Amino acid sequence: MAGTCTIIIPTYNEEDNIVRMAEALRAAYPEFRVLFMDDNSTDRSRELVEAMGDPSVRIFVRKPEERGLAASVMQGIRICGTDYFINMDCDFQHPLSTLGPIYEKLEAGDDLVVGTRTNRMIMGLKRGLGSWIFNIWYAMELRIHGKQTVRDLMSGLMGGRTDVFGPIIEKEWDDMELIGWKVLADLLKHSDRRLRIGEVEYEFEKRDEGESHLRDEVVVSSFHQMWGFGKLMARFYSRIKGIDYYAMYPGEKRRLSF
Repeated sequence: MAGTCTIIIPTYNEEDNIVRMAEALRAAYPEFRVLFMDDNSTDRSRELVEAMGDPSVRIFVRKPEERGLAASVMQGIRICGTDYFINMDCDFQHPLSTLGPIYEKLEAGDDLVVGTRTNRMIMGLKRGLGSWIFNIWYAMELRIHGKQTVRDLMSGLMGGRTDVFGPIIEKEWDDMELIGWKVLADLLKHSDRRLRIGEVEYEFEKRDEGESHLRDEVVVSSFHQMWGFGKLMARFYSRIKGIDYYAMYPGEKRRLSF
């Protein structure tokens, strides 16, 4: 394979999956590097990865005060040092077989390749319906603001060119939803160039081991991600759920105090 690629995997307390994932990726794609962006786990994740002794597998432990799934992925893109990156989860919900086709599309000239789920409702009615509703809303907001969109804006499986998205992340870092989960939406929101976008369809798998980290704060950040109306909805949802909105976004509190 001509280009180089890093598989970026955000993690937090994934000791049940992390070594199995690393070994599976190295066996299936020996040319790829694996980068775990760890949000300061309290389990043995770091020790287990370091004990592997594989120079193509590394774990980057982020500062506790900078925790956030999106921030982990964004920082991973900036530091990966390869031509391409592919972002995926550590829970085996993203089939490893999709990574090859994503890479091939990047090599063929696509700037961004999105894994598009064909069975979103496998997550359960509540999560599947919520994902579908947010997808429609995000797509509408992006179109209103003259941005490109894709079929599955909620997807956590995607690949891209580092030289395209690294500068975007560096420039827009302070305006990105770093405590959120929806990296793809932010990359499209902040991109001012016309991207060549491809997709690879796949069937979403059930989580293999460990627990999901989905919380009400994730819903708040998902609302907050999309311009003015989204921030209004984030405040409303925070109020009905008893969440301290301004603890999540202290900068907005400072602006409101003037």
